[in-house]
Amino acid sequence: MAKKQIKKLSDQLRATIDASELSRYRIAIEAGLDHGTLSRFMNGKGGLSIDALDRIGQILRLELTPKQKGR
Repeated sequence: MAKKQIKKLSDQLRATIDASELSRYRIAIEAGLDHGTLSRFMNGKGGLSIDALDRIGQILRLELTPKQKGR
């Protein structure tokens, strides 16, 4: 049986940002980021600092929870 592929955290964050009711521009402004920085991240052309990730997580009210084994 093939092992289930786990999506990268960055891909999950991109999907969450896209699914948010907030615009990318508003998320960037509220996180104190240049819109271009967020745009590059969303296009897979750049990364974000831990501080920026923390701020985006707070804006989107995100919480990480590990999946239990076997799920």
